Amino acid sequence: MRLKIGIVSLLALAMSTSVFGAVSLPRLVSDGMVLQRDAEVKIWGWADAGEQVAVAFMDSVYTVQTKEPGEWEVVLPPMRSGGPYTMKVSGSNTITILDILVGDVWVCSGQSNMELNMERARPLYEKEIANAGNPYIRYFEVPKTYDFKAPHQDLDGGTWISPDPKSILKFSAVAYFYALELYEKYQVPIGLINSSLGGSPAEAWMSEEALKQFPVHYEEAQRFKDDELIANIEAGDKARIGKWYAELKRLDAGYEKPGRPWNQPGLNTVDWREMDIPGYWPEAEDGPVNGVFWFRREFQAPASAAGQPARLLLGRIADADSAFINGAFAGAVTYQYPPRRYTVPAGVLKQGKNEIAVRVVSHQGRGGFVPDKPYELITAGDTINLEGTWKYKPGAKMEPLESQTFIRWKPLGLFNAMIAPLLNYRIKGVIWYQGESNAGRPEEYRQLFPAMIRNWRDKWGQGDFPFLFVQLANFMEPHAQPGPSDWAMLREAQLKTLSLPNTGMAVTIDIGEWNDIHPLNKKDVGKRLALAARHVAYGEENVVYSGPLFQSMEIVDNTANLSFGNTGSGLMATGGEELHSFAIAGADGKFVWAEARIEGSGKVVVWSDQVPHPVAVRYAWADNPESANLYNQEGLPASPFRTDGWAE
Repeated sequence: MRLKIGIVSLLALAMSTSVFGAVSLPRLVSDGMVLQRDAEVKIWGWADAGEQVAVAFMDSVYTVQTKEPGEWEVVLPPMRSGGPYTMKVSGSNTITILDILVGDVWVCSGQSNMELNMERARPLYEKEIANAGNPYIRYFEVPKTYDFKAPHQDLDGGTWISPDPKSILKFSAVAYFYALELYEKYQVPIGLINSSLGGSPAEAWMSEEALKQFPVHYEEAQRFKDDELIANIEAGDKARIGKWYAELKRLDAGYEKPGRPWNQPGLNTVDWREMDIPGYWPEAEDGPVNGVFWFRREFQAPASAAGQPARLLLGRIADADSAFINGAFAGAVTYQYPPRRYTVPAGVLKQGKNEIAVRVVSHQGRGGFVPDKPYELITAGDTINLEGTWKYKPGAKMEPLESQTFIRWKPLGLFNAMIAPLLNYRIKGVIWYQGESNAGRPEEYRQLFPAMIRNWRDKWGQGDFPFLFVQLANFMEPHAQPGPSDWAMLREAQLKTLSLPNTGMAVTIDIGEWNDIHPLNKKDVGKRLALAARHVAYGEENVVYSGPLFQSMEIVDNTANLSFGNTGSGLMATGGEELHSFAIAGADGKFVWAEARIEGSGKVVVWSDQVPHPVAVRYAWADNPESANLYNQEGLPASPFRTDGWAE
């Protein structure tokens, strides 16, 4: 029997030495695991105090006596890559661990873009999913939980799995493509430990000691050690949100009341208004209208679709929706971020006229159908376009719903529950995709992010292990004129973090989606992280591992002459010879769009007739720098930068 000790505090462990009994192991030390090659590796666990434990592995036996309060560990010498192997751990009982590989172990962490799995990215990667089957890639997903009181010694669950066309759907898409690149290059097993959580800010991943240099976050972590506080917040949120939804249901004129519900076919919609979909419903003079709106339209289906199942794609919807075809329920999503991919059951579609109804709930902000997403019905032989004119009618108007308190995002909680249990496990390094949740505080992130990296390195005790991260992708609507941008500021904080040793950054300002904070192109993200790994973690000196990085500026007459590093075979402008997304300013600090050209292999000259005496230049300085096109010849984009930025 395994003892689940993840929720037991260190104090309780110290006071109770008899709870361990038989030898037990942490969740990570289990069938299918990958052990780090070319380094000393710790195997650890629990048993009765004073018990003799033996670990048999690769023709050697390592023995140890359990210490108080019932903990033991052995250290395996450096091993070459290989496997599969078997390990036996013996005390008063014996545990056999099967299918062990020795290779490189990477922790994959951050927020939702690291969490985003292959199922979510499936529209882009059907072929890759169908062909998944590399037995030398292993994946362990850390359960998503938090604790503010004490670091956990073990995880609440999790198993090592290998990719196949079914299991691959659970893999982090970024992590999987990263592992594929590394395996294809080095032919060594790759272990992925995914410890990520959507929406999480960096401070949630930091230890209590590290948070002391950030007093606001430290104090908040102390507050949330109070179980009563958490219970009161959760109860208050539940009551408030429940009341809002109950009132919405009571007021909704289209809900199941006497008469015909608005999701049923044949409804008289003569008094309904019209709008084009995709799009957002009209706002009132004082701002967005929240509550529930109903949408309907008719469409024609061919005889081949009659009675057959179909896929209904409704892009993304703000905020929640329920969809019906000919009155039959097709699917629902309760928040705005996931793509709407619904299945229409067999027997629902008819030849000729069919009707679709969608009930949309807006909690706050604009409500409606996000543009530039697929809105269509896919049958065995046809794709029916659902864009165009729909009819709509408000079901009920409500005051905005205040968001719930996301306790799991508070400082310290994720470190204690999702990172602390990993610290004994030897790793090659970390890949990190996060920052969106800190974008409103970019100045703080300048100190917070490097402090988190130093914190992890200190806690793992492996020196300055490789830490590779993804710079924020392009997102939101582009602006016609240069201006301030929190996302650009956050990218700058990420860029400056490269001053830490053994760090690397993947620039992704060209592979995001303006209308989706979760862009689906994760293959290129994985590839760019792998390029950084080849240089930072694997010591390849000659690999071009990054796009151009700004180095210095020299003002010559009315021009700004910029020098770059990481230029590879030379700089280039994609889409033609003209460079875009450069802005220039004089002493007044007013930026205007500039002309720019490449000179030589690593220089760009920038100027504008409107700025005769330039003092500063910015490049791709926007939430969504969609026109940015400075690359090196190897096809990697330049990082956004400003010459008027904060000092080192």
